[in-house]
Amino acid sequence: MTTAISVKNLGKRYQIGAAETRFRYNMLRDVLMDTVYAPVRLAKAMVGKSDRRVNKNFVWALEDVSFDLEEGRVLGIVGRNGAGKSTLLKILSRVTEPTKGTVTVRGRVGSLLEVGTGFHPELTGRENIYMNGAILGMKRAEIDKKFDEMVDFSEVGQFIDTPVKRYSSGMYLRLAFAVAAHLEPEILVVDEVLAVGDAEFQRKCLGKMGDVAQQGRTVLFVSHNMSAILRLTEEAIVLKKGHLIKRAPTPEAVDFYLSSGQAESGQRVWEADEIPAASEPFRPVAIRIKDRGGNVVDTIRSTEPLTVEWEYQINAPITGLRAGMYLSTMRGEYVFTSFDTDDARQYEQFGARQPGRYISRCEIPADFFNEGRYSLGVNASSFGVKRYFMDENALSFNVDISGAPGTQWPELRQGPVRPRLIWKIEKIG
Repeated sequence: MTTAISVKNLGKRYQIGAAETRFRYNMLRDVLMDTVYAPVRLAKAMVGKSDRRVNKNFVWALEDVSFDLEEGRVLGIVGRNGAGKSTLLKILSRVTEPTKGTVTVRGRVGSLLEVGTGFHPELTGRENIYMNGAILGMKRAEIDKKFDEMVDFSEVGQFIDTPVKRYSSGMYLRLAFAVAAHLEPEILVVDEVLAVGDAEFQRKCLGKMGDVAQQGRTVLFVSHNMSAILRLTEEAIVLKKGHLIKRAPTPEAVDFYLSSGQAESGQRVWEADEIPAASEPFRPVAIRIKDRGGNVVDTIRSTEPLTVEWEYQINAPITGLRAGMYLSTMRGEYVFTSFDTDDARQYEQFGARQPGRYISRCEIPADFFNEGRYSLGVNASSFGVKRYFMDENALSFNVDISGAPGTQWPELRQGPVRPRLIWKIEKIG
């Protein structure tokens, strides 16, 4: 089978932090002090103790990544925030160049990395469709053939002759996906941008991607939605801090990803390099699972309540903040979502939060969970304004069903919840 994508020893390095001090404008006082301390710096450099941050202001987003992907295959890419997933797709789409290594791509690549990638804001939706088709090397007749189908899919027909700079982010997304999926590139590259759309549009996009995969085109798909990864992909690779640590059939790769890197002690503490700069002024500190005795645990009994405790730091006032959690099975099937200001009275009291250290606690009642292992994701955002921080798989924990309702029966109970419901039995004859 022909190889569509070949990646060899790929690496991408980015510069971080401020520029070196030699580029700033100095006052006379600074020049004099620099002259006085120059001999000291020279001596340090000679013994290998220079305080110049020569090697400290670079980070490897990808390092020594290698894999081949055959034509017609659908590959999932999973990993935590900062693992290098989007950087890999940008290199494959030729949005950015690698620092080292080689990438060989055979065929036209259609990319959906960000909302409206490749769109010119001053051009209309119609003009952008034709421009993107031309970039992909398509003839006008080919684009004409697909034009009505794309517009119908995007549901922006009323605004197709309006400059896209006037589109909402949702309209942008709809048209961008329609172009990427319908112009029939040999290789389709899709990032987690689908999370921006509403639920109905997400289902529509996933259905279209399934159609694309069945047509024998090569697809690379990044998502934190494990159900979508399992449904659409045959194989998946797992990235961690820029390194490819696993490639396997999708179910095996998903299980490995969800079970790796999560605290076994019932607590997750975020390191500084795991927190994006864009999270400011919100800084997550730790999340914990506690039993009814207040102990941090990895396994809880379904017949007892548990407490989820999220600690965080706020460095500047935030209005409309909601800190909450997504609870799901280890296969990414959501059980529920809850935020600390869902209650109107809580929102009125804590909707605007001043700088300081906070803990948001939530108690989940007894007789709620069925047997198994569950994943806890966290989200801090101001609704409709900004998402400060999100970690889809922050922590996992086990549930022991000893003494739970129905354990006298040998068969497994289906579903993630196992409530103790009140039944009444009445003899009527």
